Order: sequence, then C-alpha cells, then structure tokens
Amino acid sequence: MKKLPILIVADAAFVPSYSHAGDAGADLRSSESKILKAGCRDTFATGISIAIPAGYVALVHPRSGLAAKHGITVLNAPGTVDAGYRGEIAVTLLNTSSDDFAIEVGDRIAQIVFQQFETADFVAVESLPDTQRGIAGFGSTGQA
Repeated sequence: MKKLPILIVADAAFVPSYSHAGDAGADLRSSESKILKAGCRDTFATGISIAIPAGYVALVHPRSGLAAKHGITVLNAPGTVDAGYRGEIAVTLLNTSSDDFAIEVGDRIAQIVFQQFETADFVAVESLPDTQRGIAGFGSTGQA
C-alpha cells in the first residue's frame, strides 16, 4: 500500500485519524466550542495546517453519522484544500435541522480524503463531438 506523506502542524489532539483500517476519510476535529444554531452555518477551526504533495488534493466531506442523526453537513461539500495552501484548515458546517447543535473542542466534525488528480489542458474549439446523450441534461434518463 502506498503511503502519502502529509506534513502537519497540529496539537496531538487534533491530528486527523482513521477510525478503521482501510477507511478513506480521516476524521477532522473542532478546535473550538460553539453552538451551531438550527438552520444556520458557521465555520469551525480544526487546529491543523498541512502540506499536500503536488498532484494531490484534500477533500473535506461530511461525517455520515452527523448528517443522518443530526442534520449537520459540510456546506460546500466536498471542500477543497489545494496543495499550495498552508493556512489552518477550517470547515463550514450547516445545521439543516430544527434543533441547535453543540460542538465541543475535540468533536469529530468532518472527514478529509486525499486524492490524486490530473490537471486539464483546456482547448478552445468551435463545437464538441456528438454523443448519444448530446445536450440532454437534468432528468434526461427519465428517472426522478
């Protein structure tokens, strides 16, 4: 298994961790306590800064348990952390429920997934090649 070297600045309590062997997402923790009001969003510091190797991106995803049980999700899911960014990672959460939700220091609030990517070389053309689907967009399969 290939290991991805990630340089990190963090207090030991905030270093991301995988809950189970083979998990894609490592848990991010809040480094601050706040009440996330019902129907509102707020940004939470994680206490970490990382250096990602060129050709990789970190994607911040919601935690499924928070979403399913409490309606807490990552607002811009997935959030993108580019390799050149060196600031503290923060997560903007949205409370979709009708109840306020307390987040304490050390609570797991999101997951971070590292992914290799390709950079596109955009080429301007007059038209695109035809396909069976063509320009059919939203709902084009007839499924709801």
